[in-house]
Amino acid sequence: MTDITLAPDSTVGDIAARLPGAAEVFRRAGISFCCGAGDSLAEAAGKAGRSLPALTAELQALVDRAGRDAPADTPALIDHILDRYHAVHRQELAALIGLAERVERVHAGHDAAPLGLAQGLAALRDDLESHMGKEEALLFPAILQGAGASMLAGPIRVMQAEHQDTGALLRQVEHLAHGLALPQDACGSWTALYTGLRKLCDDVVAHIHLEEEVLFPRVLAS
Repeated sequence: MTDITLAPDSTVGDIAARLPGAAEVFRRAGISFCCGAGDSLAEAAGKAGRSLPALTAELQALVDRAGRDAPADTPALIDHILDRYHAVHRQELAALIGLAERVERVHAGHDAAPLGLAQGLAALRDDLESHMGKEEALLFPAILQGAGASMLAGPIRVMQAEHQDTGALLRQVEHLAHGLALPQDACGSWTALYTGLRKLCDDVVAHIHLEEEVLFPRVLAS
């Protein structure tokens, strides 16, 4: 069970970065979690003209579902993270950076062009590559070799701090892509880019959630 809180003063940026599916809820509600990351849930709902109880209920349903299907066996959970997230992030980021470069080049004069997006995605790629490399080379092997909580606490704190950096980069990508709002005259490449970005951003949040709310607490309690 996740310990994400949904109090009215919870910030939109924190919820979007930690709760799988929350970003899409905010997009549908017209709530910006990049420019308005520091807004409380109550403030964001008020600005968007949305019912706070209804918004909270929708997010609470996500909280109740989050992590429910995580493998109960720690080695299986690590394998899942490696296969479902590490490998997929690498593959998708490579494709999306190329697609973003193409869209920026072809539509540079368009008012809604996501200028700077390829660079933002490259920064996210570099951040994730460094983070995932540390997990693959150091943290995950230590967990699988049975290292105790006292040995794992320090490395896990480093990973948690890096998760916050990743969340900031996700917000920057969302900002550069204008909240993933497609203009009416968007071409197929632009549509494919934003479709892929939506999946990537949601996947990265789900990845972070599995580690923050399932894997790390589990190994620190063992």
